[in-house]
Amino acid sequence: MELATIPCAYGTAENMLHRAGVNSADRLLVTGASGGVGSAVVQLAKRRGAYVIAVAGESKLGAVRGLGADQVIARGMDLSTEIQDSSVDVVIDNVAGEQVGKLLKLMARGGRYASSGAIAGPITTIDMRDLYLKDLTLIGCTAWDEPIFSNLIDYIEKGEIRPLVAKTFELKDIATAQQEFLKKTHFGNFVLVPPP
Repeated sequence: MELATIPCAYGTAENMLHRAGVNSADRLLVTGASGGVGSAVVQLAKRRGAYVIAVAGESKLGAVRGLGADQVIARGMDLSTEIQDSSVDVVIDNVAGEQVGKLLKLMARGGRYASSGAIAGPITTIDMRDLYLKDLTLIGCTAWDEPIFSNLIDYIEKGEIRPLVAKTFELKDIATAQQEFLKKTHFGNFVLVPPP
């Protein structure tokens, strides 16, 4: 079941980190850190040696810390009071929505922002001065770069990451799985199992 999470959540996370060039010198902020992609980002960024700041629901902060996050912040907190402006090198954000402009303010000069989703909404407003005065790079990720899948298999074989399965559902129960997903009470990934 764990390997079933690789093509979606872990591949998406690895691709964003790869394109953003995340390394051990980076302070990285990840939103939605308790979800499938977010929890994968935490593990994969820590594997690279980055300092990870993770935003998640309050009830999931302990589990996110357990994945290796260096700092955890409850969703809904004012990030500007928790994180100094211009101190984050990389933002991995699949939440988006109204917070994107605030996230750019937290970013250091030359920072990289990567996203492959917008679960809080696709429309946002940013202050263009943050983009050009800080020389930020915005990275949209959909298709994987060539080394992503083989990288992930290598990390798993070496025991460097462990895919997280929150719950499994038979394929016939896909509607139930979607309802459970929308509750946002899970930690990790859901797996759909096809009939034998």
